Parts: sequence; C-alpha cells; structure tokens
Amino acid sequence: MEQNSENHRAMTPAERLKGLETFVAVAEAGSFTAAAERLNLTNSAVGKAIARLEGRLHKQLFDRTTRRLAMTDAGELFYAACVRVLEELETAERDLSSEHIEPSGRLRVDMPATFGRLHAIPSLLAFARAHPRIAPQVSFTDRFVDVVEDGLDVVVRIGGPDAWPATLGYRYLGSEELVFCAAPDYLARHGEPDSLERLFEHDAVLYGRADGSASPWFVGDGRSPPARRHVEGRIVLGQAEAQVAAVEAGLGIAQLATWLVAPRIRDGRLVKVLPALATQGLPLHLVWQKRRQQVPKVQALVAHFEETLRIRPEE
Repeated sequence: MEQNSENHRAMTPAERLKGLETFVAVAEAGSFTAAAERLNLTNSAVGKAIARLEGRLHKQLFDRTTRRLAMTDAGELFYAACVRVLEELETAERDLSSEHIEPSGRLRVDMPATFGRLHAIPSLLAFARAHPRIAPQVSFTDRFVDVVEDGLDVVVRIGGPDAWPATLGYRYLGSEELVFCAAPDYLARHGEPDSLERLFEHDAVLYGRADGSASPWFVGDGRSPPARRHVEGRIVLGQAEAQVAAVEAGLGIAQLATWLVAPRIRDGRLVKVLPALATQGLPLHLVWQKRRQQVPKVQALVAHFEETLRIRPEE
C-alpha cells in the first residue's frame, strides 16, 4: 500500500489526465462500444484504458454485471470530478484560442420533424448563414432522444419530462395552444357544433401514435387543467401535416396546435370551432449537455433559438 501511495504521488499531472476523457465518454454513453465509436477507438483500446485507470485508482468504476453498464459509487464520485476538470481545461483552451471570437466546428442538433421543418429549420438556416465556421448536422426525431448518449449538442423538443436530468441544461420557450378546427366545406355539410356535447358527435381527425393508439383530445374550461377525452376517429394519421391535409379535405374536426395551422386559419382554409375551448398543449424546450453549455457554438445557437423559436398563441 505504501509503495502504491508513493507511485501515486510520483505521477505527473499529464499522467493523471490519461484515461479521463475515455472514462467520461464511457460513463455518458453507457457502453464501451458506444464510447469507442464516439472517440474513434477500438473497443479493446477503450477497455484497456478503463482497466488501467481502475488499476491506478484501485477502485472499480463500473458495474459490469448489469445489462447496461452502470457506474459504481466510486465511479459516480470520480465522474463528477472528471467533468469539472475537463470543463476547466476546455474553458482555458477556449480563452486562449480564437474560438471565443468566432464560434466554429460541427454542431449536432435534433428537432421534431414537423415543427423542425416549419419553424426550427428556417431559424437554423439563418443561424448557419450568420456563422459560416459552424457546420450544423441536423436530425429529425419525434421521440425524446438521449442527449448525452446520442452525442447531441442542442435539441429542440416539444414535451419532455417533469424533472430534467442533472446532466442537462434546458430553456422553456412557451407552450402550444391547441384549437379545434375544420374546413368551411365540412361545416357547410355537417353544421358547426355549438357545444362540447355536439362536438363529440362530429367526425374526428386524430393523430396516431407509434404504438397504434390515437391521441386523445384535451378539453378544459380555462379554470382547471384540461382533461383527456378519448374519441373515435373518422381517420387516424401518424403525421401532423397529413392530419392537417385530412382536415382541409373536409374529413372532420381536429384539435391542432396553432403553430401548425395559424396560416390556414388566417387565409380561411380552416375555421376555428368552439374557440372558447382553446387550451394549452405541450411545452417547447431547448435542451443541451450542461457540461458543454459554455462552448461558443452551443451558446450561440441556444441564444439564437431563444430569440426565434418562442411559441406564442396564434403562432
């Protein structure tokens, strides 16, 4: 033990940094394979780096008996320390470089498919024009992605957990407004409902989930949280713009976010039905890895999206 302690004291700062980035990558990715892909290393190289680190520390950092690689208590403590060290190094390097003057590098962004195409992409393209040294790489995912495990920099997400993980930073950008709407042709043929009870007598155009179920309607009176009401659908579609197309085609009434249908309501292609039943929908959030929130390219995009992506009623 005394010999080990002497060896530890004899280590240089550079030697102590060996393996830290690999350890953090494994901890955040949840597997040696995912970390190896992220670091462009072989699985064997990653495994050996972790084994050397555990040998140097005389502590087991990962529990390898579970299906998903999990950190031990010692690993959790060491991870927190490693993140602080790497963040300080990154800050120091950034302050000594020109990157703080002009953000640069690849920027991985994920956003919902329809909201992304209609709202986030126009904003992102303007951002790309203003920052020619940043190279955005954009994916479109309607599920809630794992920001850290998937190696994403900034995520635009409608909805989200009640409590965000401590590893993530986030910004609330407003909530959807949901309205019932129909095509004038449909209302001319079937009449316009004048009460909630009559509304449920009409054909419904519903959004279909990936599990085969249909999303309920949310109905409130403005004084209490909206209640879920499950209805039978005249047609169920698993894509928001297809749902809008079905409503425009006169197939029934749908409850839709105003950010999706506001232009059609303004030009008369769609009409609000029972506007007093408009209710708040899901929240819009920006999400990013907290340990990367001081990186200039991440800071720049978060600030840009904060200015351009806020949801407001009638949008």
